[in-house]
Amino acid sequence: MATKLVRLGSSITVPSVQELVKDPEIGVPPRYVRSDQDPPIVSDTNLVLDVPVIDMERLVAAESMDLELARLHSACQGWGFFQLVNHGVSSLLVEKVRLEIQDFFKLPMEEKKKFWQEAGDVEGFGQAFVVSEEQKLDWGDLFLMTMLPPYLRKPHLFPKLPLPFRETMEAYSSELKNLAMKILEKMAKALKMEDEEMRELFEDGMQAMRMNYYPPCPQPELVIGLTPHSDGVALTILLQLNEMEGLQIRKDGRWIPIKPLPDAFIVNIGDILEIVSNGAYRSIEHRATVNSVKERLSIATFLSPNLDGEMGPSPSLITPHSPALFRRVGVEEYFKGLFTRELNSKSYLDVVRIENEEGSST
Repeated sequence: MATKLVRLGSSITVPSVQELVKDPEIGVPPRYVRSDQDPPIVSDTNLVLDVPVIDMERLVAAESMDLELARLHSACQGWGFFQLVNHGVSSLLVEKVRLEIQDFFKLPMEEKKKFWQEAGDVEGFGQAFVVSEEQKLDWGDLFLMTMLPPYLRKPHLFPKLPLPFRETMEAYSSELKNLAMKILEKMAKALKMEDEEMRELFEDGMQAMRMNYYPPCPQPELVIGLTPHSDGVALTILLQLNEMEGLQIRKDGRWIPIKPLPDAFIVNIGDILEIVSNGAYRSIEHRATVNSVKERLSIATFLSPNLDGEMGPSPSLITPHSPALFRRVGVEEYFKGLFTRELNSKSYLDVVRIENEEGSST
């Protein structure tokens, strides 16, 4: 199928933070000072809450499936986040992804400019969700591109990536699509949804990848690497690319740092899955913090429904006792609305929430 030009949103072009930190005289420009946010340093060091760990091998093995499925269901209801071990993605491939993305961010600025965000678009190098010149900025750069379905790939981005990086990302995209579908099928089972509802929604769905680079900051307590938000997609699979921590999730009103396990993915529920599960699984607010010592890199792989379809609470989950909490909406319309806004907690879910229902977002 020919490439289809779809612009789901745009973001105002902003300076590269990676370039900014090359001049130590600059310090922290006022636009990056985030006095509007909770302090990024978590002061309560006694608070050690471990995100649930789910074992994919136990999820698919007949003798352990029921127990692990119950643990998955509990993690999605109570946390919205879990670490996934024994996920089956080749460790050799994961290591190539780690090294080649780090090399990609080391490209000289002249090379990176070929992959910069174009006017009116959100893909490429830059920042997302920047909708005004007055808006505060994150202390980080990103590279965003749509990977699946292939006809949505921007011709100036993926096809122009240097080899072997392009081949590595193609392989990683395929592996993570398979993994995401396995996870969603297990979630459907745990939710007691009809199997085909989940499959039809996501089998030909959209996959986007966002590579994040958070440079060290001379005053990390003043800035935020990534503004607190919930993901607007269905499912996010995050791979930490180097040993620096920085991801925090909001749990019971507090920010909890996540310590990534070796060879694990961090998986989280997005707003779309909260809609599809009719509020049973909740998307959780999270943010990225930075430090003064070393850069942090990660890659988030997002899965969403097919752009041409529509979505809403799964029909098999709607009963007289559990009416729909969200209205049905076209997927393309949903994303175009998402990208016209600043990131702001879970506020976008309220756009599709049916009014006067209990279960409003916190």
